Amino acid sequence: MIAKMKKLTFLVYHKEYDAFLKSIRDLGVVHVATKAQGSAENAALQESIRLSARYAAAIKMLQGLNVQPAAAHTGNAGKGTEALAEIEDVQQQIQQVAHKLQAVEKELVQLEPWGDFDPKSVARLRDAGYQIDFYICSDKQFKEEWVDLYNATEINHIGSKLYFVTVMPKGENIDLEVETAKLPDCSLSDLYARKENLAKQSEALQARLKDLAASVVPDLQAAQAQVHSQIEFSKVVLNTDSLADNKLMLLQGWAPADCVSKIKDFLESKEVYYEVADPTPEDDVPILLDNKGFFRLFEPIMRLYMLPKYNELDLTPFFAPFFMLFFGLCLGDSGYGLFMLLAVTVYRLVAKNISASMKPILTLVQLLGASTMVCGLLTGTCFGFNLYDIQLPLFQSLKEAISLDNQQMFNLSLILGGVQIIFGMILKAVNQTIQFGFKYAVATIGWLFILVSTVIAFAAPGFMPMGGTVHMVFLAIGVLMAYLYNSPGKNVFVNIGLGLWDSYNMATGLLGDVLSYVRLFALGLSGGILASVFNSLAVGMSPDNVIAGPIVMVLIFVIGHAINMFMNVLGAMVHPMRLTFVEFFKNSGYEGGGKEYKPFKN
Repeated sequence: MIAKMKKLTFLVYHKEYDAFLKSIRDLGVVHVATKAQGSAENAALQESIRLSARYAAAIKMLQGLNVQPAAAHTGNAGKGTEALAEIEDVQQQIQQVAHKLQAVEKELVQLEPWGDFDPKSVARLRDAGYQIDFYICSDKQFKEEWVDLYNATEINHIGSKLYFVTVMPKGENIDLEVETAKLPDCSLSDLYARKENLAKQSEALQARLKDLAASVVPDLQAAQAQVHSQIEFSKVVLNTDSLADNKLMLLQGWAPADCVSKIKDFLESKEVYYEVADPTPEDDVPILLDNKGFFRLFEPIMRLYMLPKYNELDLTPFFAPFFMLFFGLCLGDSGYGLFMLLAVTVYRLVAKNISASMKPILTLVQLLGASTMVCGLLTGTCFGFNLYDIQLPLFQSLKEAISLDNQQMFNLSLILGGVQIIFGMILKAVNQTIQFGFKYAVATIGWLFILVSTVIAFAAPGFMPMGGTVHMVFLAIGVLMAYLYNSPGKNVFVNIGLGLWDSYNMATGLLGDVLSYVRLFALGLSGGILASVFNSLAVGMSPDNVIAGPIVMVLIFVIGHAINMFMNVLGAMVHPMRLTFVEFFKNSGYEGGGKEYKPFKN
């Protein structure tokens, strides 16, 4: 369900406005209404956003080093500011060293074929009146007469490349159509020394980053939180209207109805004019989901799609039982379900300091594991083995009571699809009644009469014969409602035309929607087949050896089922979500598009 919200309007004297905002922020329950124009043009706000991004990048980088924290401590925002400056300075130095190292390595590549010689010796020869040039060519390009003409001397020979120099008196013209080499003004040993020195500098800087990672992450997080608080404060100021020559500040916001009394008690002590009103249909009301217990666990799944509008039904409580059942059918192996349940239970018992946001997710996994255990018993599959092949009274009793063959599982998938779709249409009628009035739900109710009566006549002809009087009465009422009142306010011919169009959409859309639920049967069946294949591989590929045989068999069994479980759990999450977000939401008339309730707080 969606929490009831109240619209708040505050009128504050401009000199007291900053103090008022800080007090509102301390309350932490008011969602500030955003004005139509954005706040991106504010330079100070943009600078704060960039600073927050710098803190986030620094924290991510340090955490990526996987360094164990030196000691837990409360973060200090001031130290975090200093740490950010130092981290960015160290990163800049690391980049500079990396660029220098890259340049040295490039020079090494150029100089290594020529060997380690002193450039000063070359300079002395030039001072003595000799011209020394360095050349690179292929074996075929080199001509023996160059030795006599230009005093060509081979220095190195690597693959098909020949490295040679020529020594001629200055002023002599040398015309060789080969590549000229330009070498660095330093020796090879000097380059190796520079490379080693730069590598040591890089190691020292990396070690400094690791030292910072062990000590300053909480400080950076505290400083980032402070910047976030400044950003939110600036956004609230930008969403304030100035009245009476900037003497009065007008602010609008939203708060849950059960928090209004707390806000009123606070405002009574302040010199603030305020009003509390109910939302109007034109208001863009923020959404706070307020489901309880079991249904609250499925709110993260709803958020993956989109939040409902304020005047819509929250479908979370209505799709939650279906989702849990669909997950179990898609995974379809009681052994996998038992493993999920036990693994999460053991983790909750052993792990320390599990975050509050993580606990509901772990509970949801436990419930999904329990659902898989129950659904797996429908086919008797447990880690690819058939439980009902075991001749024990318990398993044989379960086989007689609840086991289903492939055809029955196929039929069950279609039945569940039809039930969820019809349930969605009922919710659509309720939603239309709430949003627009009962007359806008008449056509949907008419289609429900047609579909439900036809399904009952087909499934229970003894209760309502197909084409019998009762069935025909329901069909007639449904057709009149669907064809003559599907668009209130328009003439009868438009309604009939729209009714015919709806008939086409119903005939094609509903059939495709129901068939989509076959995936519940197909995924469970494919997962069971893959599990049995891994079991066969584990037995068939194990060598006939007392020691190696069991080891290989266990390895293939564990690795194979780990891969199969990962793939099937992923499919068991994605496909029920697809059935929920597409088939169910579409047939329930869900629009969504609500923005989340985010209170202004520290």
